[in-house]
Amino acid sequence: MSQVFKALSDPTRRQVLQLLRDGPLSAGELSDQFNVSKPTMSAHFAVLKEADLVHAEKQGKSVIYHLKLSVLEEALLGFVHSFGLGDQAPASKKEIAR
Repeated sequence: MSQVFKALSDPTRRQVLQLLRDGPLSAGELSDQFNVSKPTMSAHFAVLKEADLVHAEKQGKSVIYHLKLSVLEEALLGFVHSFGLGDQAPASKKEIAR
């Protein structure tokens, strides 16, 4: 779970995940959306792959990235459950005041 949150800690990587919500994109298509060098983007892609948030597929000379939403959902649910939340409806303000 910590690898997922490390990956999510960077705004560029979060934006990459947002772009992939609409479907797979090549490394070049993703890189074109950012004003950073290709090696910097490659490092971001590596962190996302290490956290298992994306799947990279080689197509000819291109690398196509796919979002692995289930991994993100599992990490977020695990985080919520670690606080004892998620199994019940949120308490109302009246219940908290008691």
